[in-house]
Parts: sequence; C-alpha cells; structure tokens
Amino acid sequence: MSLLVLLRHGESTWNRENLFTGWVDVDLSEKGEKEARQAGRLLREAGIGPDVVHQSLQRRAIRTTVLALDEMDLLWLPQRCHWRLNERHYGALQGKDKRQTAQEFGTEQVLRWRRGYDVAPPPVAPDDPMHPRHDPRYRDVAPDLLPASECLKDVVARMLPYWYDAVVPDLRLGRKVLVSAHGNSLRALVKHLDGISDGDIAGLNIPTGNPLVYELDDDLRPGGTPGLMGLRGRYLDETAAVEGAEAVARQADAR
Repeated sequence: MSLLVLLRHGESTWNRENLFTGWVDVDLSEKGEKEARQAGRLLREAGIGPDVVHQSLQRRAIRTTVLALDEMDLLWLPQRCHWRLNERHYGALQGKDKRQTAQEFGTEQVLRWRRGYDVAPPPVAPDDPMHPRHDPRYRDVAPDLLPASECLKDVVARMLPYWYDAVVPDLRLGRKVLVSAHGNSLRALVKHLDGISDGDIAGLNIPTGNPLVYELDDDLRPGGTPGLMGLRGRYLDETAAVEGAEAVARQADAR
C-alpha cells in the first residue's frame, strides 16, 4: 500500500476577497496560516508523517507546506517545487471579483468558466503582465508550455506528466507523499485517481487546509468504496471538509 496526502493551501488573501487568483502569486491570509497549521496538527494526530513533499511554485502552497511541516517538526523534509502543480491559469479573469463577474457575464457563463471541464476563460495577451512569460520563476520553461488561460482539461494534461515522472516514483519506493497544491491542480489529480467523469468533475470542490488521504494499491489506484463527496480518499476533518467545499461552491453566486 502507498500513502498519498493531498493538501490544498490555506485560505489566501485573494480567496478572502473572492477574487480569481490563478497564477497570481498571493500570500496566505491570517485564516489561511491557521488552516495550514491545523492541517499539520491533523496529520500529526493521525500519525501520518510524510517522507517527501511535492508542491507548486506558488507562495500560498509553499507557505502552507512550511507551516504544516513545522507543526509536525518535519521542516527538514525534501520539498520539490514544480510549475505543473500550479493553480489553473484563469486568463483575463485573474484579479476580478467572482460575484461581480457573475453579475456582468451571468452566473451560468461564470460557472462554465469555473467548472466546465473543457471551457477556458478569455486568455491574457502575450504582453500582459499576467502572462507567466514575464515571471522569472518560469524562465526555464519552454514558452509554448506557458498558459495564457486554462480549462481543467488543460490542467490535467500538464499535471499528469509530473505525476508519472516525479510523484509515482516516490510512491513506488514506499515513501509517504504530500502534494501541497491548489483547488484545480488537486481536482485534476483527484479526477485521475477516482476516475471521475468529465461531467461529474464539475461538482467537485476542494476545501482549503484539510488533508485528503489516499491509500493506494500496487497499481496506485485507491481501494474501497466511495465515501465523502464520492471520493475514495478520506478527509481528516470531514465536517470541515463539507463546510469548506460548500463555501467554495458559493463563491461565484451572483446574489
């Protein structure tokens, strides 16, 4: 059996303000810092100490990792960062208020942009400061790989190579793996693990700061029957997971 822990970063400052964030590198809010530490406490109390961490290149995920590991006295663990675990790029929506966007374009259109599997928001132009080609952390990434906007299908396509090339080898070696990432990069991974259909993935929301634990078989597939939210993984705080997922679902309500 292999153990995999998925952790969406704690609440960010733009989560708090209900803004589309994407690849904009915002920090954790005070609440997000508390959520990150609570995630570490939950893992410690469950006796789950990871051996290695894979995380995105974004501040909110990295700081969540550090705060969680600090709670477990595991700051010395290897932490591997990669852009393929980044949040979905929300294109021209980045920085916009979600409810105001719903009022402007309609709730149904924003829902398609947020949750439609193959519907990407309007892209940013190459000369737009929001385009990742202007961010030095991506200077070694081939320009044609850097997104100007993404749908979840795009995130699955760019996340899976990292899963197979970097995370799977650690799991095969018997290491307990923590993936510290984002709502959509983790939705993409959960879709793969649980075999969720393109249509049903629209209904999945990942709460912040709550460890989702998967026990994987020799084929690195989750066993057992689906539980909370139809997933074969288990949240360490199920009550908070339900409340957190419902809060994510309400973010773009135009009312």
